[in-house]
Amino acid sequence: MRKINISLIVVLVLLISIIIFLGYHFGRSRRVAVQGYIECTSLRMASKIAGRIDKVFVEEGDSVSKGDTLYIISTPELDAKLQQVEAMLSGAKAMDAKAKAGTRKPIIHSAHDMWQKAKVAVTLAQKSYARVQRLYEEGVVSAQKRDEVYASLEAARATERAAKSQYLLAVEGASREDKAAAAAQVKQAKSGVEEVERYLADRVVYAPTDGIVETIVANAGEIVGSGYPVVTITENQTAKAVFNIPENLLPQIVCGKHFNAEVPALGKRVEFEVSYISVEANYATQSATSARGDFDIRTFEVKMNPLDTEPLRAGMSVIIELQKPKER
Repeated sequence: MRKINISLIVVLVLLISIIIFLGYHFGRSRRVAVQGYIECTSLRMASKIAGRIDKVFVEEGDSVSKGDTLYIISTPELDAKLQQVEAMLSGAKAMDAKAKAGTRKPIIHSAHDMWQKAKVAVTLAQKSYARVQRLYEEGVVSAQKRDEVYASLEAARATERAAKSQYLLAVEGASREDKAAAAAQVKQAKSGVEEVERYLADRVVYAPTDGIVETIVANAGEIVGSGYPVVTITENQTAKAVFNIPENLLPQIVCGKHFNAEVPALGKRVEFEVSYISVEANYATQSATSARGDFDIRTFEVKMNPLDTEPLRAGMSVIIELQKPKER
């Protein structure tokens, strides 16, 4: 009786194993593996200025943090240009200060003295004309002589008016237009200095984020143009799994759905979440044939974000399993 029970147990275990194996095999046969890859954002670091690379501080494969110095460009031409615009700014400031300060006191005093001298000359000319006029009325001098003295009086008056105007201009100093022009020259010179300083600041290129140096395109001593990428950084924090999913498998992909994907390079599984499904098909993975009466099967790009903080690198393979579509 005891032997019968043992045999029965053995038979039951074998049956259960066979059922499990068949179920697993059937389940596996109804699934299909879809392979994708890890994609990361690449940053091509370049400078706005052209010049000769003075020094590169990183090597390919280095991990960098935000703010680390990547390379420096030597710009002796910009250094000379900065000295030039700084000199122009100093000159503009001096002219502006002169316009605001007005005319110097010695010049004002000299203009005042010239005005007083002209006033004395007018007084003398008036007296001379009065005497000649009386003599003319008495018939002693001719009309010609009187007219000559009168012309001298008018000339003295004109000289006095001109001297007075020069004195008033000296007291007033520069006009509003001259002051505005001087201030505008200072502003223009400051803008020139700021522009050169900003270019000079861009000769040192820093890492804008954490990442890994992927490639170094140019080395120290080489001349690079404006906007030429010298260092490429891969931003690992932006790692995403990218798949091209055939449209007959697309119903199984929903934004927010989680997949436990295999990452062979890590030798483990990583959980991902669907974050993006392309709104337009990319290309056909299977072309229809008139004999079979099939249709073209097109693919859609799908992106998934990793939920674990794993060291994912660009290009790593990612494999998920989906249910095979039903036969038509």
